[in-house]
Parts: sequence; structure tokens; C-alpha cells
Amino acid sequence: MEALATFQKELSSPKKIFITTHVKPDADALGSSLGMANYLLKKGHEVTVVTPSDYPSFLNWMKGNEEVLDFTKPEDQKLAIKKLKQADMIFCLDFSVLNRVNELGEMIRESNAYIVNIDHHQDPEEFSNFKFWSTQAAATCELVYDLIVQLGDRELIDKDIAECLYAGIMTDTGGFRHPNTTKNVHLVVAELIDLGANVSQIANWIYDSNSVNRLKFIGFAITRRLVVREDLHTAYFVISKKDLKKYQSRTGDTEGLVNYALSLDGIKLAALFSEREDGIKISFRSSTEVAVNKFAASYFNGGGHKNAAGGKSAQSLKDTVELFEKLVEESQAELFHSESITAD
Repeated sequence: MEALATFQKELSSPKKIFITTHVKPDADALGSSLGMANYLLKKGHEVTVVTPSDYPSFLNWMKGNEEVLDFTKPEDQKLAIKKLKQADMIFCLDFSVLNRVNELGEMIRESNAYIVNIDHHQDPEEFSNFKFWSTQAAATCELVYDLIVQLGDRELIDKDIAECLYAGIMTDTGGFRHPNTTKNVHLVVAELIDLGANVSQIANWIYDSNSVNRLKFIGFAITRRLVVREDLHTAYFVISKKDLKKYQSRTGDTEGLVNYALSLDGIKLAALFSEREDGIKISFRSSTEVAVNKFAASYFNGGGHKNAAGGKSAQSLKDTVELFEKLVEESQAELFHSESITAD
């Protein structure tokens, strides 16, 4: 409570606040950032939100989206660096390892500002003055809600803030289907609905705003790029740069694709391999008993949650997939039968 009191004291007078989140922000990353930003604006602070990269257009409805600075755009980057240098406080949301924000990470590390870290991922790096962190939380948006309430400011959560926070919780629980959907998740969501969140509209914005190209891409991926290894309880997609170009893929178009592989009967481990300019991006998903974050951390320079993690590879697409299959074959006992696997 002493740490919370100190943090609350820091917020007691107007501050210049810099908020950032991880590369390729999802709904939880952007929702927590803009939800917190809109709350802090109501408290009288000057707030700047910066993302290390672009993000899916289906998140553009969130209040404050127009003011977000994309660090990959030269004109935004210059202003973002200026705001970071001027910041009294820096909020790091939905990540707890500074390399998750690329070059912004070292700038944050060198800053003299009061740093706040709000996150729910495992193995946090110690870089903040105040940390509001729990792996028991389903989403960072859940933690942002809890923090605002603990600060005594529930009445400041309006419809726009509630909808930002609801979006992150909805998506990080897989539409309330994942094992991280706890009693507290439902209690928080009930409060957000009471505060004005239009849940059907949010679901429509996020899940039902596909382009024709994206639907064609999903159909192509399922029919032509899905590999099923029933003997390994594993299924995966292999998507090349050529595939992405053919369907004019935009940021967010591969979002959720890996879940189709995991939905297959008997499949316990699913993966999506996407060939990008800077290497192979990998998304992992798993059934309740399989700790895919450990697998990602051990072999693919990644990590995340027990049943949802990411990784990357500098090898070719073909070599990466071959390595993956080999590792799964060699790690079957550990992946699918180990009693040492526990929840977050």
C-alpha cells in the first residue's frame, strides 16, 4: 500500500505523462494505453500515447486514437522523442521487458522520469518505480480498471474508457473462452457494462469489420497453408511473404488465424509462422495443460502466457518450420505429459 500511496502522490499534481506499449499493439495493449490516457487527462495531466509500430485498423474506434504517435513514422518519431525527454512520468503498459518496445526501451531506461509498469506477463524486468503487476490478471486492461478503482476514481471511468478496457479483456480472454476467464474478469466486465460499455458494438468493431481480402486470405490459409500432425497433437500455418503480398495483407490480418488450428479436435499445440521482412514471426497457442510460453522461451527467443505466446526466428521459413517439428517430436513428453507444467 505504501507504493500505491507514493504513486498516488505523484499523480496529485499536473504532470507531463508519456504512455507506451509493445510492438504491434493488440486490443489489450492499445485499450489499456488509451483507457489510462483518457483517465489521466480527466485528472488534469498532459498525456502523450506512443506506439512502437502501427496497429490494426479495427482498433481505430478507441477514443484518442487520432492523437497516438506511431514511432515508425518519421514525423511522429521526432515529436515522440521530444515528449519522452520532457516527461515527468512514463507509463509502460502490457509489457514488462524493455526490448518489447524496440529502440524506445533504452530511451526509457535512461530517462529520469518516474516510471510506471502495469502488466500481466511473466518474468518482469525490474525497471520501474511503481509496478502494478499480476499474472493472475487476464488482461492489462483488467489491471488498469483495478488500479483506477484502488485510486478511488471509479466515477471517472466514462463510456469511452470503459469500452477501451472492455476491448482488451474481451480479446485477451478469447471472447471469454480461455482458462484465464476468472470470476474477477466477469465482475470487472459487469462493472464496465454498468459504466456504459456497448459490448455488442465493440465485438462488431473488432470481429466483424473484415475486408474481402482478409476473408479470402483466411480461406486460402485454411485450405492451402494448414499442416496437421495428428501424431504430434499439433497443427500449424505457414505463411510466406508472397502469400501476404498476394492478399494485400495489412497489420492485423493474421490476427486470430492460429486459433483455427487449435480448434481442431485432438490438437493441443498450434502455431502460425509468418515470413516478414525482419524474420519469421511465430504465434503459439495451446490447450490448457500445455505451457507453450516455456517452449517459446526455450527455443524461439519468445515468451508470453501459458497458453498464448510468441516467438521469432532468424532462419528461413522452411528451416524454422523443420526445427519446430523436430523440437515438438523431441519434447512430446515435456509438452504434453509433464506434471511440472502449472498455470500462470
